[in-house]
Amino acid sequence: MSARLTELAAEFGMVERALGDPAALADTREYARLTRRHRELLPLVTLLRERDSVQSDLDGARELLTDPDMRELAASEIPALEARLQEIEAELVVLLLPTDPDDPKDVILELRAGAGGAEAGLFVMDLLRMYTRYAEGAGLRLNVLDANESDLGGASKVVAEVTGDGAFRALRWERGVHRVQRVPATESQGRIHTSTVTVAVLPEAEAAEVQLDLSEVRIDVFRSQGAGGQGVNTTDSAVRAVYRAGTPDEIMVVCQDGRSQIKNREKALVVLASRLAERERAAREERERSQRAAQVGSGDRSEKIRTYNYPQNRVTDHRLEGDDKNHPLDSVIAGNLAPVVAALARAQRELQLMDMQGQEGQHGAA
Repeated sequence: MSARLTELAAEFGMVERALGDPAALADTREYARLTRRHRELLPLVTLLRERDSVQSDLDGARELLTDPDMRELAASEIPALEARLQEIEAELVVLLLPTDPDDPKDVILELRAGAGGAEAGLFVMDLLRMYTRYAEGAGLRLNVLDANESDLGGASKVVAEVTGDGAFRALRWERGVHRVQRVPATESQGRIHTSTVTVAVLPEAEAAEVQLDLSEVRIDVFRSQGAGGQGVNTTDSAVRAVYRAGTPDEIMVVCQDGRSQIKNREKALVVLASRLAERERAAREERERSQRAAQVGSGDRSEKIRTYNYPQNRVTDHRLEGDDKNHPLDSVIAGNLAPVVAALARAQRELQLMDMQGQEGQHGAA
């Protein structure tokens, strides 16, 4: 661990020096990368500096134990310094745990109605409102790119872009099947129905991540449909991008966000590249799973991850246990997802720590 900490501290110094170089300011993408990395390393370096300071104070207090005049004061300070040093070491271990390289990226968020017909479509819009409020509270921005809305106020599909620092980190846990149990507004006999919505969270692909051959993409333009204002609906600004049309690999993306055909085309290609990157990641993960002797959860998107039970005002996240598993529905659906996300992140850290300790045990036995 010590070698890794030294390496990261040295990287932080190099990043700080690079940020002070006028050449970095001239390259917008490189400056953004350096700024992001500086922000990622700062908590760790801050802890390292505190550790050095506490260790220095502890060494000084121990030396004073030999001084008759200072012995009592030094003895009273040592336990607190030792305790803080242990806390810092534990915090450093957590900060050294692997993180997802996609965490800082913007996100393409896709909501699709599953089982339940019109009620599933209504829940799509409920989830969209929940994510919009959650994004606002997290300092992110959610912008709808495309929506297939129904007359009842629901939608069979919504595609949105979520932008801001850490967008994927904030939404990564939402991937999967969300189940809702409630009495639909159209139900005259008060029976509880169960419906589902599938949520996909795609980190926006970067240019180096996926090679998108534009010769394999058909671009269509058409008049926007649905809400958007008179100007949007009377111009051919909507864009449909179709990758490898008519083949098993076909992917279709529609973007009708605003008046600009050029911007809609750019967004459609971003979504398309992100879907291609996600397809490649899923294929790679599937190959790795098939090669693994033992599996602990498939992580498949078809797995039910969360249930929203309206009669009992309860949201149950099926990946959690104990007190962390259930949350008040009225709070969560209003956008207060942070406690659920924190519990999921905490559970992941605990698993990572267990894995790390297990690996250290194996190395020690060897």
